[in-house]
Order: sequence, then structure tokens, then C-alpha cells
Amino acid sequence: GNLSHMSLFSGDQLARAILLVFLQELYRHYLLYDFCGCHCQLYAYWHPGGSNTALLYGDPRHVLLPRNSTGMFCGSGVNFDKPNVLYFDVLKCARATTEMDATLEGLQCPTTQVCVKKCPSEFWKLPPEAYAPDALPKDFFQQQYCDPRLDLAQTTLSVQDILNQELCPYFYTPSKPALGKCLPSFELQDVPPDFSLPGFASVDETVKHIKSAMDSLVSGFNFKSVGLRIFEDFATSWYWILIGLVVAMVVSLMFLLLMRYLMFVLLLALIVGVLVAAAYGIYYCYREYNHYRHSKLTLGDITYNSEFSVYLQVKETWLFFLVSLCLLEFVILLFLTHRGRRISVALALIKESNRAVSCVTTTLAYPLVTFLLVVISMAYWGITSLYLATSGAPVYHVAALNSSIANCSSITGSEICIPKEFSASLHPDCPSVRCVFFKYDDTDLFSRIAPYLQIYNLLAFLWCVNFIIALGQCTLAGTFASFYWAFSKPADIPPYPLLQAFIRTLGCHVGSLALGAVILTIFQVPRMFLEYLDHRFRDCRNFCCQFVMMSLKCCFWFLDKFLKFFHRNTYIMIAIHGNNFHVSGKNAYMLLRRNINRVVVLDCVTDTLLFSGKVLVVGLVGLLAFFFFSGRIRLPDDNFQIQLLHYYWLPVITVMAGAYLIAQGFFSVYSMCVDTLFLCFLEDLERNEGTMLRPYYMSGSLWRILNKS
Repeated sequence: GNLSHMSLFSGDQLARAILLVFLQELYRHYLLYDFCGCHCQLYAYWHPGGSNTALLYGDPRHVLLPRNSTGMFCGSGVNFDKPNVLYFDVLKCARATTEMDATLEGLQCPTTQVCVKKCPSEFWKLPPEAYAPDALPKDFFQQQYCDPRLDLAQTTLSVQDILNQELCPYFYTPSKPALGKCLPSFELQDVPPDFSLPGFASVDETVKHIKSAMDSLVSGFNFKSVGLRIFEDFATSWYWILIGLVVAMVVSLMFLLLMRYLMFVLLLALIVGVLVAAAYGIYYCYREYNHYRHSKLTLGDITYNSEFSVYLQVKETWLFFLVSLCLLEFVILLFLTHRGRRISVALALIKESNRAVSCVTTTLAYPLVTFLLVVISMAYWGITSLYLATSGAPVYHVAALNSSIANCSSITGSEICIPKEFSASLHPDCPSVRCVFFKYDDTDLFSRIAPYLQIYNLLAFLWCVNFIIALGQCTLAGTFASFYWAFSKPADIPPYPLLQAFIRTLGCHVGSLALGAVILTIFQVPRMFLEYLDHRFRDCRNFCCQFVMMSLKCCFWFLDKFLKFFHRNTYIMIAIHGNNFHVSGKNAYMLLRRNINRVVVLDCVTDTLLFSGKVLVVGLVGLLAFFFFSGRIRLPDDNFQIQLLHYYWLPVITVMAGAYLIAQGFFSVYSMCVDTLFLCFLEDLERNEGTMLRPYYMSGSLWRILNKS
């Protein structure tokens, strides 16, 4: 039965103590930065009175909202109803041509930028009659597109004075909002025939320079740090990422329903599909081998070549493929022939798992809890990372917005200023001088340690995900163990078995689950680092480098799989007997070692079914996400322009990773049911004899297969 009170013994206390010491040591290490008030995020996670550094120093508005020339956010505060930024003279956004442009490094366009409600929807330029001495500015300019400090109805400035101080634009074009910025968007045939700006000989030349400036403006966004660009992509596409995760959840539920009602059909289809695919591969390899059989080119005549297609032109390659597929086909047929009884036991256990899920139908709803907890963890990780990435203070520089005036040439844009203290009277000869936003400070102490806090935030996220998965595995294992050890099913099943198992897990086994999550996280970090190195040095053609990298990746891959398998069965034994992590791990290992043949067959059958389901979910959702975020699937919504994402593959990878985690959570219902019933079945065989005093708890189909009376 479930002797869960045993988890209060000293072994579980030791696991909790180890975890507590580990967290305290991490906190002490990061406390070195406490002299500047930068409390480590670890303190905020685990200390109830700690202040979250990311929330204290970060401001996600840096990424989510654009700024005007004065550094105020558009779409927030006094500009709440003005979410977009309009560039007065987009032609000045072209690549560096002056010393000031070079100083701004492409991070800012040297022209006035104001917050507007809507981007312009028509072509307009200042007419020649506006330059007349008696012309009134209110008759030509629109107040919504001018500097808010200027009142056109009461101003005493002339049109030329307004242009010199760049208080209103002298032209604008139809624009669409992209990342909060009004960017020109029009076709050449829509341009009026008289839309020729001063300094350009024709309309075509004007349009050419406008598009060139727009391209420079868009590429200027790429000068931002990689972290800001990544989180801008997340801020733009988070809604659609959540939709992709919901689609993954629906597809996972559909596959679970198919598993419940069409399990034998799916398994038969998979076996037949593998055999047919292998047979076709044998036929195709023989055909290619027969084609190159009389060729004089041999494998020894080919030097080392990175192009794999070269090796497909020799007969030895196809002979190797032919022999390998024949051996694979022979092994599969031999396995099906001589392991029929083992396969029958595996199928009976899967059938019993269907019965268990039918008796405890609430287990199908538990993946929603896993889904919700994973989404909360991902959201908290993303928000914390966003705050950390936007922790720099804004920096302002003195810039001349109309550098064409001769007296403004002395302003290079390198002088730092404070908007509240800046006065244009310090530069009386340059009427267009302003204190404009330049960039976010990345030289202070907190900005330098922020990358390390990002790493810790990632580790905390991995630990949370591993803990959530462990919590689900132990809860489901306790639920299905209650089903198996009920002598009369379903009469002897305790009421609300899922809720009881969940409460029992939280009350007695949290220390063991936390320790297991820490162990998995520690071994996942070097594997992720190796994946990063492999991506970074993928162009390296050194054989030794490739061999070492591949060997390390394989070792950590096998280690990760073994640890997950070991932890999974450990959690099952914790749920069955209530022992601590170490004792349960030892008992699970010894029990599986004594029944290694049954373990191999059962894992082959169940893993094949569940792996095909995971591939189906991740592949389908990933394919849809790729076509959507790469722009191949168009949407009528003009406010969401996929082509302006910095890295379109980033949301695709996020959706696929989330789909895998969701599929893992949903398929854990059947997988944990089969594995739990299997360990209970092995315990039943070893502890009981089928007598009146020690009866078997297994179902009739299982003991009939085993020839038990």
C-alpha cells in the first residue's frame, strides 16, 4: 500500500537539508553584490522578504513601447492614447553622413520624433505658398503631427521658423505602424506626380531616397543588443506563441483519446509501417547497388569530402545500407517471433492502463495542471528576463535636428545631457538643438552582472520545470498505485485518489522531488552548453574537434536519458512505499535489474507509441509555427507584420519547445500509468503467490498470460 508516512524519516530530511544548503551557498555568493543594493534574484525567489532586483531596476517599457525625441514613452502616461512614433524627416535616417550621425551610431535618427494616435494615411508636402511672409502655420500644418509644445492657433512663429526648429514635418507619406514606429508603406504607382521634395530632381528620386532611408531605419533597429531584439520579438509575437501552445494542448488530447480507443490499431499500424518502410528501403538500396555495381569507382578512390552525396555514387555505400536494413528487418521479425509472450504482457499492461484511466478519469485533467504550472514558470522566466534585459538607465545626447543650418555644424552629438536640466539657450545660434534619447546605459555595475543573473534565472526555470514534471509523475504514480493495489476494482479504490495523491505528494515528498529536480538541472546545463558550442562551431571541419564534440554530446545525451529513467522509477517507488529518494532509487534499480527482459520489451512497445505521439504533436505545431512566423501564412491584420521580426525562428523554437513540454505532460498520464502498473506488477509477482493468504492483485488477463491460476 501507500506507506507515505515513511518519507518523514531521516533520508528525506537529509535531501531537504542538502537542497537548503545548496540554496544558501548560492545566496551567499551573490550577496557580494549587495553593497550596491543589487540583491540577487535568488534572494527574491527563496527569501520571503527579498526584493526582486529585476523588478527594481528593469523597465519592460524599453522594449514594449517606443520613445519620442524627449525620451517619453508612447502609449503610456500622458501619451497613453498615442502609441506610435512619427519621424518628421525620415530622409535623415539614412546612413551616417555627418559627424553627429556617426556619433549616434545608428541608435537614433537625428530628426524630431513625436507620439501620434494614428500614422499618416496620405501623401502630403508643404506647398510653395506656405513660405509667403503672411502665411499662417495653422493653415498648412496639422496639430496632431506637430511638436505638442507648439500651439498652431496661437504661435507667433513663421512657417520658416517652425521648419528651422523642426516643430512640424514638411512632408509625410502613407505609413503603417511596425514595432510602434510609423514606417512609410506605399507602392510606386500610388505616389502623386507632383510629390517631389526639395533637393530632388524627380518623384522617382524622392521615392528612392525615402525607401533607402526607411531601410536604414529598419536596419538601425539591429544595432540594439541581442537581448533587446530577442525580447522585442517576444513582445511582438507572445499572443501567437500562446495560441500555438493551446494548439499543442488540443492535439495532445486528441492523440490521448486515440490511444484510449484505438491503441491496438495504432500499435499494429506502427509495426506494419516499420516493416514496410524497412522492406522498401531494402528494395531501394538493392536497386541503387545494382545501378552502381559495374562502376569502377570505389570507396577507396574518394578522399575525405564533406558532401555526403559524393559517397552515394559508390556501390559500397549502398551495400552497407542494404546489409544494415536486412539485419534490422531480421531483428524486428525475430523479436516479434520469440518475444511474443513478453509483448503480450506489455499489451495487457497497456490495456490495463486504459482500464485504470477509465476508472480514474480525473487523471486526464491533471495535464492541465502541468500545463498551467509550466506556462506560469515560462511567463515568470520571460518577465524576469525582460526586466533584467531592460535594466539600463536612459542616456541622452545633445543633437541638432536640423543640421543643415550653418550654425548647427558645431554640434557633434557626443555631449551628454539631462532632459529636465537642458536649456536650448546654451546654443542660441542653433534653433533646432534638442536633448534627445540616445540609448540605455550598459556600463553600470548592475548591467555588467545582469548576464549572470540571466543565467541563474534560466537555471531556476529549468529547476521549476523539472520539479513540476516530478510533481506530476509522483502524483500520477500514487493515483495508479491506488488502482492496482485495490483488490476489487473499482470498489476498493479510495475516494478522490488523484486529490489524495496530490496532497500526499505535497505534504510528504517535496524534499525528494526537489532533490531530483536539482540533480537533473545540474546535468542539463553542460548538455545545453555543448549544444551552444556545437551551434557556434558548426563550420569547424577539424575531424578531432567534431569527434570530441559528438562524443561529449552522445555521453551527456545518454546520461540525461538514464537520469530521467532512473528518476521516473524512483518517483514511482516513492509513491508506492513512501520511502525517501535514496532508498526508493535503490529499490527501483534492484527491482528493474531482476526483471530486465520485461523492462526492455515494455519500454520498446510503450516508447514507440508515445514517441510517435510526441513527434506528431511537435512536428505538426512546429510546421504551423514555421509557416506562420516566416510569413508564408498571411493574416489580414496589418498591425502584426511578421517580416519585421528580428529572428523569426525564435518564436518557432519557443512554440516547439513549449509543444514538447506540453506533450510530455499529457503523455505522462499513459506513460506513468504503464510504468506504475508495471512496477506494481513486478512487486506483486515477487511478494505474492496467488494463494488465499497471499493473492495476486493483478488483473485476470495478466495472470492468464502468465499461466497463473
